[in-house]
Amino acid sequence: MCYPGNGLGFRQMRLDGPESSNVEDRRGRGGGLGGGRVAIGGIGGVLLVVVSLLHGVDPTEFLQDIDPAAPAQQQRSAGAGKAGPQAGDSGRRFVAQVLGETEAVWADEFARTGRHYDPPTLVLFNGATQSGCGYAQAQMGPFYCPNDKRVYIDLDFMADLQRSLGARGDFAAAYIVAHEVGHHVQNLTGRLHSGGGNAASVVMELQADCYAGVWANRAEAARHILEDGDIEEGLNAAAAVGDDRLQRQSQGRVSPESFTHGSSAQRVAAFRRGMSSGRPAACDA
Repeated sequence: MCYPGNGLGFRQMRLDGPESSNVEDRRGRGGGLGGGRVAIGGIGGVLLVVVSLLHGVDPTEFLQDIDPAAPAQQQRSAGAGKAGPQAGDSGRRFVAQVLGETEAVWADEFARTGRHYDPPTLVLFNGATQSGCGYAQAQMGPFYCPNDKRVYIDLDFMADLQRSLGARGDFAAAYIVAHEVGHHVQNLTGRLHSGGGNAASVVMELQADCYAGVWANRAEAARHILEDGDIEEGLNAAAAVGDDRLQRQSQGRVSPESFTHGSSAQRVAAFRRGMSSGRPAACDA
């Protein structure tokens, strides 16, 4: 299901709704603090990606260990110095439309219970940037920072990561955005926390997967955004970022006691639960 057309290497979903205005485009600023794409190689880089991928609970512990005053350790990618927003920037348009779809779904859901939904800001960056949780670098993968209520994404790195994990497709990319927005929903409802160890982290991540499924269900029912194969892409993406699969790929063995996000089977089941029910309450199980 991979087609050119949206800057991520994927064809567009049926997204005809408005783009979200809550997108902050920092691309082309050189990272702000040394900038550029960090060279990733060897086991260390792979493990950092494994540990950090979709780490939405509280990435502060990872971010604070990175020294923003060490640009000598960074290498600029070919695109790191290019100007940011461009006319016809299809990658930005794609994530802005997905973000807009999440805003419509969650605003409606919050209104059902008499609450106001305050949407997150999605920050696009190249290589590195400063976040409310510390200095962020692309190899950490997309993440949500509860301190500033922002989702951080390097589009080029996210596409590379999807390809390397075999989680290709436009809906797979949308799933990643929706998962991070799920952490924002947790933050607004008081369900997001960083304490409690690995078991609590798994609960938070699976709930965010379930919320991504709820979004897909509601958006499809209201605006028919999905095409044939999109659900399979989402399920494949959920399976691709299971702790057991990532550990097996990176270190050749699986250590369930160290899981922080859940196994592939758990993540697929959580996404399915949200997708089939369309009810956030189903994600509390």
